[in-house]
Amino acid sequence: MSNLADWQALILGIVQGITEPIPISSSGHLAIIPWLFGWPSVGDDNGFNKTFDVALHMGTLAAVVIYFWRDLVNITKSALRGLTERRVDDFERKLPWYIVLSAIPAALAGGLFSSTFEGPLSEPWLIGVQLIGFGVVLFAADRFLAGSKLMERMMVNDAAFIGVAQTLALMPGVSRSGITISAGLARGFNRESATRFAFLMSVPIIFGAGLFKGYETFVTGDGLPDGATSAFVLGIVSSAITGYFAIAFLLRYVRTHSFLPFVVYRCALGVLVLAVAAFRA
Repeated sequence: MSNLADWQALILGIVQGITEPIPISSSGHLAIIPWLFGWPSVGDDNGFNKTFDVALHMGTLAAVVIYFWRDLVNITKSALRGLTERRVDDFERKLPWYIVLSAIPAALAGGLFSSTFEGPLSEPWLIGVQLIGFGVVLFAADRFLAGSKLMERMMVNDAAFIGVAQTLALMPGVSRSGITISAGLARGFNRESATRFAFLMSVPIIFGAGLFKGYETFVTGDGLPDGATSAFVLGIVSSAITGYFAIAFLLRYVRTHSFLPFVVYRCALGVLVLAVAAFRA
């Protein structure tokens, strides 16, 4: 029997939708909010929490697919054209393989070390430290390393570098979009190109995690607990809707603004989490 209330699922879905595209860590927020507000029914069952977390990510995956559907159709066509013509000599044909390459490091790390990422590295105080630390990383990349390179100038070493950086996002508090955008900026891309590639490269890694967790839950496991269906539906739908608007907002925002407000928010939240953790110790 699930103790996750529908209203809690709705709030967490909205939070996921906002914080997944914006570089402030969705997994960190999904762990911190129940902890801050004392929702033991959400925080006690780690297996259920991880399944719900992945379900919410599938909601934001739907938002990415809907927002970028034209790009994704063209990427798929380019991949098929490259295979049938046996040519990968332009950016359109290379981009699908860059996206696949970028997913490999995180997929391997997640498969090999998932128990570590879901256990010791998800302590609230450590999430607070990572919110601050990787906020500073985002600030430094944005302030000192960002260039004017467009996504169309991406090379295989750029995709590999960003893909390796994505493995750090398995730790709650890092932010998948934050670390991949930071890595893109560090490779000299402009803000919009780094952000756009960060969204596109999220498709295979989130889809793969969803398939894995779905197999684990419905094929080898017992399925969802009784009474959890409505909460899952509410969470996924609210995550998809808010995620779509968060993507649209961020892509417009980065054309003319820096990431500084998100860095300030991350640091302020991190300090709050550390203060609460110290008070409760």
